[in-house]
Amino acid sequence: MASPSARRHALPSPRHRRTLSSTLVEESVAAAAALVQRWHPDDDAAASGSLFLHATEHEAQRFLRAAADLHRAMLFFASDVITHGGGDGLVQAQALLQTAMRRLDQELQLLLDDMTRLDDIRAVVEAMVAAGYGKECISTFKSHRRAALSTELQRLLGLSPPYHQHLHKLAWEQLDGSIIPSWLAAAAVAFNSLFAAEKGLCDAVFAGGNAAVGEAVFAAVANDQATGLLAVAEAAVARARRAPERLFRVLDVHDTLTGEVLPGLLSVFGGINSSEVAARAAHLVAKVGEAARGTLGSLEAAIQKEPSKATAAGGAVHPLTRYVMNYLVFLADYQEGLTQLLVDGYQQQQEASSLMVVVHRLVSVLLGKLEAKAGCYRDVALSYLFLANNTQYVANKVAGSGKLRGILGDGWAEAQSAKARAHVGVYVRAAWGKVMAAIAGAGAGAEPPEAVEQAVMEAVAMQEQWVAADEETAQALRAAATAAVVPRYRMFYRRYGAAVRLTPGDVTTMIAALFAGPPGDV
Repeated sequence: MASPSARRHALPSPRHRRTLSSTLVEESVAAAAALVQRWHPDDDAAASGSLFLHATEHEAQRFLRAAADLHRAMLFFASDVITHGGGDGLVQAQALLQTAMRRLDQELQLLLDDMTRLDDIRAVVEAMVAAGYGKECISTFKSHRRAALSTELQRLLGLSPPYHQHLHKLAWEQLDGSIIPSWLAAAAVAFNSLFAAEKGLCDAVFAGGNAAVGEAVFAAVANDQATGLLAVAEAAVARARRAPERLFRVLDVHDTLTGEVLPGLLSVFGGINSSEVAARAAHLVAKVGEAARGTLGSLEAAIQKEPSKATAAGGAVHPLTRYVMNYLVFLADYQEGLTQLLVDGYQQQQEASSLMVVVHRLVSVLLGKLEAKAGCYRDVALSYLFLANNTQYVANKVAGSGKLRGILGDGWAEAQSAKARAHVGVYVRAAWGKVMAAIAGAGAGAEPPEAVEQAVMEAVAMQEQWVAADEETAQALRAAATAAVVPRYRMFYRRYGAAVRLTPGDVTTMIAALFAGPPGDV
């Protein structure tokens, strides 16, 4: 038989131990009930404040501990309802825990409006997840942050959601006028700042659990927003196909995408093998390349299809020349990005190409078309004036653009200027050939002196409506004509001056008046 001392220190029977535990649990439930009631989510007075924003830190921590106690009480009562007689206790603890979770759900929404309380947000999330309310917690977090992110993007873009769903209905002018410029200004900020901050928030809040949870929550919050943002760029590329003048917007999108957006996008969303957003961005870059190559091919085809008979009045610079050369000057500004697009695309097609090759080809097609147009003039002199004007315009455009000059080569513009001077020489011989022939005929006695004067008047009249590409070309034309005609006429005048009215000075003045009007549009 055990001694009194042994009996005094013996452990209680199992039945008695369970009774003691039940008492402790019931006391914790009662304490928790009082706290939950004070912060009941349906109480107007309690709803006007916040545990984490308005109450003391001690009160907030007590509430979190109370929620944990209620969850433990539920597990305790549920472990052996029959033994503990805890059916009522289980029901009570579960009801109180549900109420506490509703309160924490409200607190989470309030805290998510005040992003400076990251520790409190994480504490609420951990408490809800630990109590088995992770699904509800994550749902609240996702819906709240998705709405907040949408609002921020709307503010940044100046567009109302769901803006990306209506892009296909907009005219190009609407896209080009406001939407694409807004995207160009906002995309880098969105991917490098907004989405990065959202990813940091998800990682921090859900750091206590599986990292995959934070990644999944971030994807649910941000993927649709990110793909909606990329949809603007996709619309720009799709709507710009085969329209040469729209290529520059596509290249703006490409430069922003590759230079500013992709680094942040890949850092935040992951690589193309693991991220829907990154895969879509990579596909978009490929589409930009296709659009660029297709547009440049369309431009080349358009030059080739230009009717040769469509000439320019007075031998002026043709609108086609102005359009193509101005286009190439602008194109050269995108040299770095466009070079990469062309190299990537043609390498995939097992062809060797570069921006230099493409630009050379476009200019060569243009010069060939100008030769064809020149052949459509009835007057030989006018056809060479046309070639001189247009060739010099091409040379000036290349010489005036450092980037275009670098693409075509330093000596290319000089070679075209030399061709333009050769065209001027042919023009002078053709335009003043009858005058010089008349002078020679008069000197040989085969023509009367009056024939020379008549030839001069006809040559001047013929050229009065002809134009020069610019003042420099006009001076070159006048100088060449003066050098070819005036010395011969002066010799003629010394011999036959009494028989004609025009002096050498008169002829010089008449030549100087040619091409003095407004030059061709440059």
